[in-house]
Amino acid sequence: MPEASSSSSPSTLNRRSFLASAGVATASLLVLAACEDDNPAPTTDPFIALAAGDPGVLSYFYLLERFSAEFYNKVLAAPPTDLTATDLAVLRDLYRHELAHRETLNQVFSANGLTLDVNLPALEFKYDSFTLTTRAGVLSAAQTIEDMGVAALAGAAKLVADANYLQLVLKIMAVEARHAAAIRDLNQAGSFAGADVVPQTGTEAGLNRVLTPTEVLAEFTAKYSPIKLRADNLPTS
Repeated sequence: MPEASSSSSPSTLNRRSFLASAGVATASLLVLAACEDDNPAPTTDPFIALAAGDPGVLSYFYLLERFSAEFYNKVLAAPPTDLTATDLAVLRDLYRHELAHRETLNQVFSANGLTLDVNLPALEFKYDSFTLTTRAGVLSAAQTIEDMGVAALAGAAKLVADANYLQLVLKIMAVEARHAAAIRDLNQAGSFAGADVVPQTGTEAGLNRVLTPTEVLAEFTAKYSPIKLRADNLPTS
């Protein structure tokens, strides 16, 4: 212990006092260790919290478009052998559209002095919840992603304050709806507006399903992102 070494020099400290001092020091360390075990320091899982206002909402859309683009890139890099020529042509078109959406949103940030979270362009997505080795698996995954994208855009478009940004988002949403319909029709002919996404009865009849950013990011965190994504700062109305 520091007190023992300050009161006796190494040359005068005899063996007995040294052992006693060492014993006290060891006991003190054990007590401290026990205290640390009883009261472990709180740990905080890493997370990305999207910004407030239009920058946050546009970052949310950028995240979705990047996720979709990388999905199609992954599939087209190693397509299942049972995908047809028609399937591949559609997937290539969708990939080009998703890339265009991603880059358009990127340009909106740079041209208008908005800040895109530096973590979003480098975020490594997880696709292991999907089966990407068969036609059925790829089309099922694409349908899940496109349906989620349309519902997410429909649920968050109202949160955009700037009229110019809103017009862009609505244009993207219209194309994403076409994507979802095309994939659904490849997956099962005539299912382009299935009751699971467009209710046939009730007050929501004929209206597309809507998902809030909180709902979408919860699913993202659970399945597709290695880090928690939070919508705490986004507007809600």
